[in-house]
Amino acid sequence: MKLSKLFGTTLRAAPSDVAAVSHQLLLRAGFVRQLAAGLFSYLPLAQRALQKIEQIIREEMNAISGQELLMPVAHPAELWQRSGRWDAIGDELLRFKDRKETDMVLAMTHEEVVAELARSEILSYRQLPQLVYQFQTKFRDEARPRAGLIRAREFLMKDSYSLDLNEEGLLEQYAAHYAAYLKIYQRCGLPVIAVNSDTGMMGGKKAHEYMYLAEIGEDTLFTCEHCQYAANREAAEFMKQPFAVEEGKGGQGESEIPPVQKIATPHTATIEDLANLLSVDKRQTAKAVFFMAEFVDQSAKLVFCVVRGDHEVNAIAVQNAVQAKALRAATADEIAAVGAVAGYASPIGIDRSKTIVVADGLVTQEAGLVAGANEMGYHLLNTLYGRDYEADVCADIAAAYAGAPCFCCGNPLKQVRGVEVGNIFQLGTRYTEKLGAMYTDERGQPQAVVMGSYGIGLTRVLACIAEEHHDDKGLCWPISVAPFQVMLVSLVKSAESKVVADKLYADLLAAGVEVLLDDRDVSPGVKFGDADLIGLPIRLTVSERSLKSGGVEMKLRRSDVSEIVAVADAISKTRVVIAALALA
Repeated sequence: MKLSKLFGTTLRAAPSDVAAVSHQLLLRAGFVRQLAAGLFSYLPLAQRALQKIEQIIREEMNAISGQELLMPVAHPAELWQRSGRWDAIGDELLRFKDRKETDMVLAMTHEEVVAELARSEILSYRQLPQLVYQFQTKFRDEARPRAGLIRAREFLMKDSYSLDLNEEGLLEQYAAHYAAYLKIYQRCGLPVIAVNSDTGMMGGKKAHEYMYLAEIGEDTLFTCEHCQYAANREAAEFMKQPFAVEEGKGGQGESEIPPVQKIATPHTATIEDLANLLSVDKRQTAKAVFFMAEFVDQSAKLVFCVVRGDHEVNAIAVQNAVQAKALRAATADEIAAVGAVAGYASPIGIDRSKTIVVADGLVTQEAGLVAGANEMGYHLLNTLYGRDYEADVCADIAAAYAGAPCFCCGNPLKQVRGVEVGNIFQLGTRYTEKLGAMYTDERGQPQAVVMGSYGIGLTRVLACIAEEHHDDKGLCWPISVAPFQVMLVSLVKSAESKVVADKLYADLLAAGVEVLLDDRDVSPGVKFGDADLIGLPIRLTVSERSLKSGGVEMKLRRSDVSEIVAVADAISKTRVVIAALALA
């Protein structure tokens, strides 16, 4: 390919409102162009890199017996209504009507379609297991697209779906995907970690996310450097001990806790103010947090969460605990409507018919916490779970935090940020039962197909590779995903030298080398600047000076050192370097 004919141009600077490094460089190097918020065109350089990523994924999916297919991006709403996600998912699911006024959705994922295919194609246990996958455009109507391709509204995704007889088969295919994903990211040159995650809108029993650790990421992760535990904030667990046990004082029984005592606590609407006034540890207090929960099949209701005073609430854990469609922060009026007072609240004495009380498991073990009296300026001493109040739901709703003791080994957790570049889910029969995907077992009995779902965001992977592999001059693509392997810079002026450059270009192509020839009539500085900006792994330069020195100048993008290679040896040397980079 000749750079003079390439569709797309390099830019001297990115727009001033572009913050992410990957977004800046992909724009400047002529890989992408933004059409609207979260919508991008992928120019030939980006498309070639995406095709490389796609092929790596295809090879690894085929290696675990995957079969490639292609499903529609527009789905009849009826499928999503039968699965329950039509009502369960918010505005990020783009709904529309076709010309016949039929409700439709623009797919963000394809579980419903796969379940429908399984219903029509899988009849007998002899046809299982199966694994199908596709490369497909997805659309999520993100409220706040950000960081270029990191969070776009339209994106390219590989999604695969396993179909099995039972849970054992699902676990096998899940494990195969877990390992295959690690190979895929390694081949793409992208360092990732696998973390435990919440199943979210996908549902199911278990999930992992693959995270590229970077400050640009909007996911908070907790990792343990001692036992390699890793989890998304939404699913992170940590070791909890009651205050008395932490202090080495042993526990207290219910009979040893004095009755509740109401005391004046003016100007103590925060836990810190309360602890300071009473000269107690925050671990001896109870914190109240309020949400309004929306449900699919019932009206909204106030959720009253109780955690120990030194903890925060994990909203996703609360949403899962009460099986809500969505949560939002409750207003002062909504809190007051059940008889609670914000800043001075507890479950004691409120209208429980209008409230779902959710208590963290640690609160149920604590003895004599200070809690609100539901009266401005007053708190209650010696509150005891089980004696003074009970919860509608008990669950682990306390949010993990930096330094929290690891759930597995007790060592302090480290808090980091990451970008999710893939996920895997054990769905079970959630979709197949609702959409009627059944098979006949050995005894002639109908059974629901057991599903798994597995995704990789290709365009997000492209952005993360750009985040990982760049320097102050531009991009530095790994050889496995570089749009071209070689940038051939021609600086020749004489007709004789031009013949040498043209022949080298033709010979590289004939040898199967992917080469981009910079044949433009611009200055050497511009050519070298663009070569660094585009970031192809190898740069070959043909100039009057290099020919006088004995041949062609060869330089790796990641190196400041160059060497002169004889013209006759340039092809063989280039192929050796490509092979070495592929193994690195």
